Amino acid sequence: MSQLSVSADALRGLTAALFRAHGLAAAKADGVADSLVCADLEGVASHGVTMVPLYLQRIGQGSVDPHAEPVVVEDHGGLVVMSARNALGQVSAHAAVALATARARQHGVSVVSVRHSFHFGTASYWARQFTAAGMVGFAFSNTRPLMPAPGGAERVVGNNPMAIAFPAREDEPLVVDMAMSATAMGKIRLAEAKGEPIPPGWATNAAGQATTSATEAIQGMLLPAAGPKGFGLAVAIDLLCGALADGAVGAAVRPLYGELDKPYDCSHAFIAIDAARLHGGAGIAPQVAGFAQAIRDSRRAPGTERIYAPGDLERARHASNGAHCPISGDLAHKLNRLAADAGIAERLPA
Repeated sequence: MSQLSVSADALRGLTAALFRAHGLAAAKADGVADSLVCADLEGVASHGVTMVPLYLQRIGQGSVDPHAEPVVVEDHGGLVVMSARNALGQVSAHAAVALATARARQHGVSVVSVRHSFHFGTASYWARQFTAAGMVGFAFSNTRPLMPAPGGAERVVGNNPMAIAFPAREDEPLVVDMAMSATAMGKIRLAEAKGEPIPPGWATNAAGQATTSATEAIQGMLLPAAGPKGFGLAVAIDLLCGALADGAVGAAVRPLYGELDKPYDCSHAFIAIDAARLHGGAGIAPQVAGFAQAIRDSRRAPGTERIYAPGDLERARHASNGAHCPISGDLAHKLNRLAADAGIAERLPA
């Protein structure tokens, strides 16, 4: 499979145009496109523009509403519940982050949970939004069940991603972003598309036996990161998202890549801590920056050229890619075909 380096601006433009052609307002289409292209620039291709065909299929099948406006359904000041009303996840996440930021300014801390939502890209994209206001930001989502309980052979909980971002100096937040599985299902799907095996420890087949076949893994189960620890955290995140929002939990979240005419119905949770008001208004950025630098400067093991603080590696990839985004030739072809079908003139290099 050929690899292309395309203009990030051109990729954003084409992606946004595709969403506009499928009913999204311009500002919302731009926001969705930016979150997806940002994932590719950071080297997280599983959450990048590879998701565009699925998103558009969902819109076409009616399980995602391009016109939906998220609404507040419960308001308790610093604790709010919203309904995404089956909007794209980036649309509801944008509304929830804005509201959580405003309420944290009022109350010091805020929690906004969202039900009836959809895939929102990378969790870190949303957690980072809070740091611009000097806040600590948390972003969580539940997913359809993908992992068994330790010793089990049945999917009972999703890999349920979380991200936590801390403000630091020079617009370099310290960001922890992870799913609770050993890897993301999107990475396994990319491996299958390339005809490549997956590493041991990522997944099992449908019978619960370890496998290095991407195809078997897609039909099977992801394994929790760190065994029972990852499983326990996944359960906690499922409840933090779904139970707080009075939304779907566990098997009530539908398959992302199947049953395209049925809403995915995941839930999200966003937490903001207004750390900028602490310590006489000095905030926590100096301590965060100092700790991050101490991590980078720590003694290296033999053969290690550089140590990264959390969030550094993605930032380095973004900087390395600069104004150009790496995508596969096959994906570029798919996006061009979707553009042609939608009557859009723009094209990516073939």
